[in-house]
Amino acid sequence: MRKSWIAFATGSVLALAACNSEPEATPEQAGNGEDTIELAEFPDRPYWGDTHLHTDNSVDAFGFGVRLGPEDALRFARGETVTATTGSEAKLSRPLDFLVIADHSDALGATRRLYDAPRWYVDWVINDPTVLRWYDMMHESPEQSTLAIAELITAAADGTVPEALADPEKAQEGTEDIWTTHLGLIDRYNEPGVFTALGGFEWTAMPDGNNLHRVVMFRDGSARTLEVLPFPGINSTVEQLWDYMDAYRTATGGEVLAIPHNSNLSNGLMFEMTLADGSPMTAEYAARRAANEPVVEVTQIKGDSETHPFLSPNDEMAGFGVKGWELGNLPLTHRATPDMYAGSYVRSALLRGLSLEAQLGVNPYAFGMVGSTDSHTALATGDEDNFYGKHTGNEPSYKDRANHSQNLGTREGRFGWHYLAGGYAAAWARGNTRAEIFDAFKRREVYATTGPRMTVRVFGGFDFTAQDWDGDWVRAGYTRGVPMGGELQESGNAPSFLISALKDPDGANLDRVQVVKGWLDASGEAQERVYDVVWSDMDSRARSGGSVPAVGDTVNREDATYTNTIGAAELRTTWIDPDYTPGSSAFYYVRVLEIPTPRWTLFDAVRFGITLSEDAMADAVAQERAYTSPIWLKTKPAG
Repeated sequence: MRKSWIAFATGSVLALAACNSEPEATPEQAGNGEDTIELAEFPDRPYWGDTHLHTDNSVDAFGFGVRLGPEDALRFARGETVTATTGSEAKLSRPLDFLVIADHSDALGATRRLYDAPRWYVDWVINDPTVLRWYDMMHESPEQSTLAIAELITAAADGTVPEALADPEKAQEGTEDIWTTHLGLIDRYNEPGVFTALGGFEWTAMPDGNNLHRVVMFRDGSARTLEVLPFPGINSTVEQLWDYMDAYRTATGGEVLAIPHNSNLSNGLMFEMTLADGSPMTAEYAARRAANEPVVEVTQIKGDSETHPFLSPNDEMAGFGVKGWELGNLPLTHRATPDMYAGSYVRSALLRGLSLEAQLGVNPYAFGMVGSTDSHTALATGDEDNFYGKHTGNEPSYKDRANHSQNLGTREGRFGWHYLAGGYAAAWARGNTRAEIFDAFKRREVYATTGPRMTVRVFGGFDFTAQDWDGDWVRAGYTRGVPMGGELQESGNAPSFLISALKDPDGANLDRVQVVKGWLDASGEAQERVYDVVWSDMDSRARSGGSVPAVGDTVNREDATYTNTIGAAELRTTWIDPDYTPGSSAFYYVRVLEIPTPRWTLFDAVRFGITLSEDAMADAVAQERAYTSPIWLKTKPAG
């Protein structure tokens, strides 16, 4: 099954520069000691991770200037101190529990290898003026390196890469070497019960610049993943990606899934109502998508994709991470128009899924939700006070970040105030192993946060009451209902939910917990509603005009601090849908909001002594949040 998937590579340079790669670790066999880990009876805690991180093996990340590799990324995620590309010491305040390094499959490691090759070799053996110019630009300055990589990526996309860089045989040799080394590192750093390292890559399809990217994540160790190479995004379709995944399962007996991400820059193409060619969606396509893509990435550095105020005008909290991101696609060549929004945001996709299921009998968009960073620094940072930016030009080295921060109020350069510092993925699992983390994603028992690590749990059933909190409510949830990501078969009774939210132990108090419901009405039209189900200080914050008053704001804009004198450390409730209509299919997910806290832009303003622009100051404080995977209420098929 093994073959060259790479679209282009640095030819014979790869073989020469192979000696400069990290030493290959001995691949461990399948299992990786997971059978020695004692597992809980039920998932007992959320495990925190990032499934979308780039290192110097990604063409664009290396072009942006990152010089940290996969091993640095793994060490950092485990809680070790590393030296960032721009020279500062970097460390997480709390280590992560799992990590997927998702370097781009196209030209995996190629720019790193070209950069490392001796100039005489590039001049004498490659002997191509364009390649030599790129090589010199990469060594001249970070700015010139970025321009060179942009030219190279454009050439790859339009098929004009110099012949010297397009040798398929050498490309396969280089790709195999990088992939083998990478999987060896993943196995070596995977420590069941302590830290989970999962194999993966990013499939980067981008027709006309529209973001259709997926992160591909493997359940298995290198005994299986060495049987394949990463699948390219250039000139391939998502159906071909699914074919690759099916072939992997058949050939190895292993498991793999794909995670669509950053849908807010897809110009409406990520969650279409039709096939890509405009023809009607088929049940076969819907079933394949649901099987291969059980979760989506709802929040990351490039904005938040939960919903948009245009789509959810009655949702007063709909604007998080949206301002500044009505950009349409990645290179900004086609700006989004409102008619595209529904195909670019997750809540509308969930609603579309209900409609398609009514037509096809299969829901292609029955997905759970996670967050991740999409950082191109090799540093999985999701904390506002420890944000290293999208790429190395935004790292907090005092000289570079301070100079750049002068433009925090503008959108020029695209690396300003509208970038988010999140997010993270939380997986409810019985232990910290590859199998447990992957299976949590597969069954959708996962949730997203914009960075904070609040603990959120929800069970859906038909007979939950307030008395369940007095006993073993988790056991009750699993035995008499389903957790987030699960499905309920309609019983004729209104569904009830056990909902629990605990603040991040090191973070802000909670403002409120909301249930977002989507359903099809009697005429088959999609509807949505947001319910405030429990909030802090309910006695003094009584509803007024149907709305819960704002929680308040303790943020000091002068020193980027806040206090937990408002809000609550814990919120929980038993909620029964007051608007249940028999025969109506629906989904329910929980959204948890913190009290207002400073964003990274305000921390930067204080750190560097700068004055934020009016736009940036207006978004310098935000209410961070979590989104759970939905629970679906399924109706009985007609007839």
